[in-house]
Amino acid sequence: MAGGIGSRFWPMSRTVFPKQFIDILGTGQTLIQQTFERLLKLAPKENIYIVTNELYKALVLEQLDVTEDQVLCEPNRRNTAPCIAYANYKIATKNPNANIIVAPADHLILKEAKFVEVMTTALDYTEANNALVTLGIKPSRPDTGYGYIQFDDSGDSELKKVKTFTEKPDLILAKQFLDSGDFSWNSGMFIWSLSAINESFEKLLPGMDALFKEQVGAFGTEKEGPAINSIYSECKSVSIDYGIMEKAKNVFVLSADIGWSDLGTWGSIYTHLDHDEDNNAVVGKNVMLYDSEDCIVSVPKNKLVVLQGLKGYIVVESNDTLLVCKKEDEQKIKQFVTDIKIEKGDKFV
Repeated sequence: MAGGIGSRFWPMSRTVFPKQFIDILGTGQTLIQQTFERLLKLAPKENIYIVTNELYKALVLEQLDVTEDQVLCEPNRRNTAPCIAYANYKIATKNPNANIIVAPADHLILKEAKFVEVMTTALDYTEANNALVTLGIKPSRPDTGYGYIQFDDSGDSELKKVKTFTEKPDLILAKQFLDSGDFSWNSGMFIWSLSAINESFEKLLPGMDALFKEQVGAFGTEKEGPAINSIYSECKSVSIDYGIMEKAKNVFVLSADIGWSDLGTWGSIYTHLDHDEDNNAVVGKNVMLYDSEDCIVSVPKNKLVVLQGLKGYIVVESNDTLLVCKKEDEQKIKQFVTDIKIEKGDKFV
């Protein structure tokens, strides 16, 4: 899934060039390239499909070694359920018995060997059982920025029956979840057979499924583009979590420590960069800091930047735009982007 615009990473992430196509961590690979390489350890490249906005088709083809047929272009953003349904119907033209991994394009996974191991375990399970599996992350702190999954901790199996999903709790509730020991973070990665997920769409999102079924003969043909335009003109915006995972009875979670971060905010990037003796994380070759601590600074490599007296700030220059924001207020960046779009137009977002 590679269609988001990453507004919380503004000003580096823009509508025309969002974060999944950027080398945010300075590794030499963009986030989507890292994700693609990781999935090659589980599937041949011809079996990997990228669902993205039609704005980003050229970027996908430029950054990944895939064919045009593997890039599924959405005309509008309709959240994750239609995105997954589109991929399901496309995959069905190739292999109706497929076993599927769904993964966002912009996540960081540091322990790739462990990732491959747990994904293999999940694929083995979904091949043999009518189950929807979500990959859970063992929580290391009471983070309020993630969704949580409660599971039934009885039994010896690694896969646990899911009880509830909770979206971004407050700090008190997040601490309770952590203390209870039967919660995982929701990674937004899923594993299921094509038959199991299609059955869930039929039962739980019948209206959406009917739109795709009406066009079933178009997938894999020259009529696919017009068919998708027609479907998306009528399709509601629904997340897979709300539309299916929170309602289905056959949902399981497999929890693991895979060195995961959804890289959803500048603060999450801060934790993965090297820090100086004052806990500043700097991306840029000519940054000079005085009396400053706990800051994240990301500027063009040739830009000379001198900062004095800042504590706990985000300082980002990109695309001729400068952001200076308290780290503790980084959730407001999304609102900044909305305000800028209203007051200044699309030029800056």
